[in-house]
Amino acid sequence: MSLFLPVRGWCPKGRLAEDGKIPPVYPLQETTSTDYALRTEWNVRDSDGTLVLAYGSLEGGTKLTADLAHKYDRPVLIINALSFSGNDAARFWSWIQEHNIRILNVAGPRESSRPGVIYNRARYVLKHLLES
Repeated sequence: MSLFLPVRGWCPKGRLAEDGKIPPVYPLQETTSTDYALRTEWNVRDSDGTLVLAYGSLEGGTKLTADLAHKYDRPVLIINALSFSGNDAARFWSWIQEHNIRILNVAGPRESSRPGVIYNRARYVLKHLLES
């Protein structure tokens, strides 16, 4: 999906990803470590706010992201990706305006936690949020 939005952020050293190496088409900077938690922390730290796409209770890196947003005193909005509605889109844009968010960090669980669901649903939600 391309909405022609600028992309930036951090990735683990070596452009490490769960499914291999992150392609160079994504203009991400490498952290100093292969630790995913450092990438998560730096993306939270360097953004104005974090949108978390939830698929039930927050766990693992998704929970870490929300905790780090609180640590860095960054706004965080959690949207249930499975029950997304137009009300969520309105809430998202109100949150963006209220917190003057220009750099948005988007987080959620890995595709491997729910194969065939996470990517497709995240794509759907983000497309509807950003085009509304």
